[in-house]
Amino acid sequence: MILPILRYGHPVLRRKGARVDEITPAITELAANMLETMYAAAGIGLAAQQVGQPLQLTVIDVRGVKDRPSTLDLAGQSSDVAGLMPLVLINPAITPVGPPVAGPEGCLSFPEIYQDITRPESVEVAAINAKGEPLQFKAGGLLARVIQHEVDHLNGILFIDRMSAQAKEAMKPELEALRAATKAAREKE
Repeated sequence: MILPILRYGHPVLRRKGARVDEITPAITELAANMLETMYAAAGIGLAAQQVGQPLQLTVIDVRGVKDRPSTLDLAGQSSDVAGLMPLVLINPAITPVGPPVAGPEGCLSFPEIYQDITRPESVEVAAINAKGEPLQFKAGGLLARVIQHEVDHLNGILFIDRMSAQAKEAMKPELEALRAATKAAREKE
């Protein structure tokens, strides 16, 4: 089922997600619905907060992006990124590795807004998957960027919080218009 994606200005986007202590049928269904929603919106990552569920759960699939490579190391071995996709991360913990690099980012909660964001080029990830199994790997390139973006969402941090002050100031009219539209839509609910 395709779920509505919350837009900038909705308070749930600023909520830190609760830990998922048990993989229940509801969690499994939420992850499946989030994947369907992400694909329908042509996204490559979606956090539970973006569909109104403040939980430590995110879904990712970078297979469709050919111009921004990703790397994956499983147990110290270089692995095929596609083999891990689609990726469901529950209660993820990340450790930044490598120097910071700037790269373009967008967000399904900020339609048509893009900006270069500086993040570490690689991350080590520990999480559980949709089956409740532990998952550990090192990601680089686009996959690392998406994981960091989504983990920020799980902690109530938005990509605009990572923009330079100048970039955020330049985008102020678009951000204010989006926030106002979200507020107006919520008042009609």
